[in-house]
Amino acid sequence: QVQLVESGGGLVQAGGSLRLSCAASGDTFSNYKMGWFRQAPGKEREFVAGVNWSGGDTAYSDDVKGRFAISRDNAKNTVYLQMDSLKPDDTAVYYCVARSYSDERNYWGQGTQVTVSS
Repeated sequence: QVQLVESGGGLVQAGGSLRLSCAASGDTFSNYKMGWFRQAPGKEREFVAGVNWSGGDTAYSDDVKGRFAISRDNAKNTVYLQMDSLKPDDTAVYYCVARSYSDERNYWGQGTQVTVSS
């Protein structure tokens, strides 16, 4: 099964940018659809962005569309989330998820904190 490790979180001012990375290991990376979710304090975990195995098909939540961009590099077994024009409401723990095409199981990373100050 795949293991995921996120990095790139931190503290940024409103209007700033961050790029999150999620490195995968343990299985063939292109066997998985990849995505990012986030969870703010007191709220449920919510979908942010997703990308198919080739990187050619992406999806975004309405909250982040036009500000965030998801991409993947299958040669590096890594998925990225470029976050621009950040807002305080984007503050959350961001989780990387891999969904297997074969059995549709989800595998989660440990999360990385993103804090946007006003």
